[in-house]
Amino acid sequence: MKESDNKKSPIGVFDSGYGGLTILDKIQEKLPGYDFIYLGDNARAPYGSRSFEIVYKFTLEAVKKLFDMGCNLVILACNTASAKALRSIQQNDLPLIAPSNRVLGVIRPTAEYVALKSKTRHVGLFGTQGTVQSNSYPLELKKLAPDLRVESLACPMWVPLIENGEAYGQGADYFVKKYVDILLEKDDDIDSIILGCTHYPILKSKIESCLPKSIEVISQGELVAESLADYLNRHPEIDRRISKNGETHFYTTESADKFSDLASLFLNRNVDVEHLDIE
Repeated sequence: MKESDNKKSPIGVFDSGYGGLTILDKIQEKLPGYDFIYLGDNARAPYGSRSFEIVYKFTLEAVKKLFDMGCNLVILACNTASAKALRSIQQNDLPLIAPSNRVLGVIRPTAEYVALKSKTRHVGLFGTQGTVQSNSYPLELKKLAPDLRVESLACPMWVPLIENGEAYGQGADYFVKKYVDILLEKDDDIDSIILGCTHYPILKSKIESCLPKSIEVISQGELVAESLADYLNRHPEIDRRISKNGETHFYTTESADKFSDLASLFLNRNVDVEHLDIE
């Protein structure tokens, strides 16, 4: 595959499904004049329980598709993809398929914030099974702050509750409290909890209601947006290649109608969506 010949292009934002919309929303707030393409691989979601090899394969296919669509910069707005595929794509694939393009993830900006903010040096992580099993957050945090202790917990019920429209119901109350209690039983010195799945900000207020006010619940959208703005400021050669018409286009590998209906849960607005095959 050749690199895009476009001098300017949208920023690509990729997720296995809907959660990345919480990242896109905050990036758009921070960079309102920029163009974006959002691609959700809903037909093959969820990624959270899949193997490293499959997540890498699917993510690379999506990145290549976004490159073909003119994106020179792609954000993996998915913790599982960032954990299982980002490093391989950056180190092994980009030099061969598009050496001047860039792919960034969501784990590093979050880890940098937590490493600075935690006072007790005890940190909690809620994530999908895949993100927790990858050990990516503890490894990244240990690089930045070797003194940090990280307790991780997979929350397999949260994404289905959110995607089935039950985020504000009693079922969500039960499962939020259940996982919060389990995490705090593991370590009651935690002062910061990372929401290590881009769906989880939908449950943030419920999570906070089950916690002491001394514990900060950290969602990634604002942190990724701030980090991206800083990255573009430090790399004007990349920023110049991005088109800035304030336009956003949405694509899904599954039903466009279904995606449009659920997207409103994450963006609080209706969006026009097109179906796209990336295999």
